[in-house]
Order: sequence, then C-alpha cells, then structure tokens
Amino acid sequence: MEEKTARRRVVLVPTPAQGHITPMMQLAKTLHLKGFSITVVQTKFNHFIPSDDFTDFQFVTIPESLPKSALKDLGPIQFLLKLNKECQVSFKECLSQLLLQQSNEISCVIYDEFMYFAEAAAKEFKLPNVILSTTSATAFVCRSVFDKLYANNVMAPLEEPKGKENELVPEFHPLRYKDFPVSRWASTESTMELYRNTVDKRTASSVIINTASCLESSSLSFLQQQLKIPVYPIGPLHMVASASTSLLEENKTCIEWLNKQKKNSVIFVSMGSVALMQIKEVMETALGLDSSNQQFLWVIRPGSVRGSEWIEYLPKEFINIITGRGYIVKWAPQKEVLSHPAVGGFWSHCGWNSTLESIGEGVPMICKPFSTDQKVNARYLECVWKIGIQVEGELDRRAVERAVTRLMVDEEGEEMRKRAVSLKEQLRASVKSGGSSHNSLEEFVNFMRTL
Repeated sequence: MEEKTARRRVVLVPTPAQGHITPMMQLAKTLHLKGFSITVVQTKFNHFIPSDDFTDFQFVTIPESLPKSALKDLGPIQFLLKLNKECQVSFKECLSQLLLQQSNEISCVIYDEFMYFAEAAAKEFKLPNVILSTTSATAFVCRSVFDKLYANNVMAPLEEPKGKENELVPEFHPLRYKDFPVSRWASTESTMELYRNTVDKRTASSVIINTASCLESSSLSFLQQQLKIPVYPIGPLHMVASASTSLLEENKTCIEWLNKQKKNSVIFVSMGSVALMQIKEVMETALGLDSSNQQFLWVIRPGSVRGSEWIEYLPKEFINIITGRGYIVKWAPQKEVLSHPAVGGFWSHCGWNSTLESIGEGVPMICKPFSTDQKVNARYLECVWKIGIQVEGELDRRAVERAVTRLMVDEEGEEMRKRAVSLKEQLRASVKSGGSSHNSLEEFVNFMRTL
C-alpha cells in the first residue's frame, strides 16, 4: 500500500510571477519529500527554468498567446483575467495528455488561487483539486468580503480623494478602508471580478495557505467557517523546504559587503519583483537613506525605475550617495541577506514572501506597500505584530530618514527587534515536529493519500 502511495502524482499549477512561483515550488519540494511524484504545469509567459533542486520533477509548458509585454501593458489584474481565459483550453488538453501518459495515478491538481482556470479541467476529468493561497490568510479574507463591501457602497470612498479611507472597517480591526487590497492598476470592477474568482472554492476539497496559526489565527478561523472545507495553514513554506526559485540572477557579492559591516548596522532595501518607482522617488529614498547615517544594501531591479533601464538616468548625486554609504545590486539572495547578522532592518513593499522571510529571521520592517495584499500585510506588521513602521503618503527624504532612524537607531526599533525575534521563534516552533504548521502539513498529506 505504501509503495502505491509513494508513486501517486500531484499536478501543480503556479501563477507566473516570482511571489507565487516560490511558495508553489517550496510546496512541490515538500510533497516530493513526502513521497509524491510531481508535475509542474507552467504557462509560456514568465516560466520558471528549474535548477538542479528539481531533477526528479516533470515540467510541462502550456501555450498561450500573451506577449512578453502583457503584464506591463495590461497591469496585474487585467493580465490575470486574460491569462485565465487564455489557458482554459490548453490546460484541459495538457491534463488529458498527462492522464494518458502517466503510468502512475494522478492524485490531485493543486492550483494557485489566481490560476482558477485549472479547476474546470480537474472537475471534467474527475480529479480532486486543492487551492494554494500564496498570500496571507487575512488578504484572502479581504478578497472574500470585497464584493459585499463594494455592493454596500462602503468601498466607494476609496475612489474619492476625501472619503472614509482612513476609517476602520467594522469587524476587521485594525484594517482601514484604504488597507483593503484595491489595485492601483485596475478598475474596482475588474479587481472585484478577479477576487470573486480567487475566493470561489468551486469543487476544491481543501485550501492550503502559506501562513502559520501564530500569525493569523482569527483570519484562519473566519475562512474555515466561511469555506466549509478544510483549511490547512502549513507555512512558512520557506522554513519547510528550501529551493532555488529565483527568476532573476542573484548577485552574491553583496554578502561579501555585508561581512564587512557591524551587527544590525545595515538597512536592506528591496521592493520586490513587480513594483515600479519614479526617478524622483528613488532619489528621495537615496537622500533619506544618506541623511539617516545608516549603511544600506539596495536592490534596484532592472526596469523597475520608470524611464530607465537600470540606474543610468539617475543623477550623479545618486552614485555619490551609493559609493559613500551603500551597496547596490540588481537582485539579491534575499533569505541569505535577511539572515545575515549585519542586517538590522528591511525596507520592503511587504509582499507576503518577503514578509514571512523577514519575520522568519527576526528582522523588523519599514513598510512601503504599493498595491493589493501588500497594504494588508503592512498594516498587520505595524498594528498587529508591531514589528513594522509604515511610510504613508508621498515619499520624501525626510519621511525616509525618520523611518530609518526610528527602526535602526531609536529605542522603538530595538523593541521591534525583540518582538520580531520572538515571532521568529514562534514560527520556527510551528514548523517543527509537534508545531501547528507541522501538524497541519501532516493532516494535509494524510488527506491527500485518501483522495
């Protein structure tokens, strides 16, 4: 019986974006270690080229007609809506071929919440399907009530310059209306259409979430009651299985630079794999970092500064600042950086992976969210876990200097560091034998073996 179980195959469908590919591949590694065979179905757009970590895995690419510029041209919300329409037929054909080819039984299809097209094909072939949420449980909750709030006109003020955006949302303390995951790149109607699809469980037999009970117990309880199917918090997945998943080449020379710095003396600055900044915002950040008198390691992704391929159009003053106090790279090995003793704080866009990785290393954060679930995460970092300082409004050098000084120099930052270390210990305990996430993973794996 055990031999048959070990050969059962799981088909995984990740969203083609760094923040979604990473946890999906960590899940793939985890399930592989539990005895499952793994097939990863990717889109042609932005697909992940597997490293040596995945030699035993099968990777299949399904066609779609989206150009390389689709994400930039359409924005994330419209891009995902279009991608789901494009992939419906090709995924069905792909799954049909896999069922013909596989000598071992396909146990189920696990799809990213934003790749909901996968459910229809799984249903047609009578395959169990499971949703993986790569965002926080709280962000999932916000998407699930977004429709209702909008229908009651309480989200309308978000579109007004002087509405109720700063007011707390009843029953969702400490979230304000402006913290709800509205996208700056799409209309509210398009956002609502996407969210309606992502929170629809359809025929899913369970939902797995890359989070831990110690971080989001109330949100997890809410989802369990609302979805009425098992909800398994099995994260942080990066603590369960390590895997090389970066879509961009990591510059590891920054580790050599960090080795020369004092303990907790460096602020790490990285705005993730999607966010874009204006040249003025970059300059204000640089000037604020300089006047804070703190060393900094800064990731500036190629193409992330509007109107510039990298940093070639930035004023000479920018280069002088970097040369004097900082180190700049196009992409960094983030988990390695955050675990370095020289790093005392993380200036982040507050994507969920970055948030979990920072908490997992006991590093407090400066929060500058750009859109969608980042705003939810930033609010929780500041008001629930109390290990973050949110920078709101227009970005200027004085705001940057104040935030960096509070985190890196003041007693307030030291208190945050202590709380972050405490959370780190709780997270590590949760993934160890007997911990809540470990137990949840075991329950999910046992559940999978019954499908």
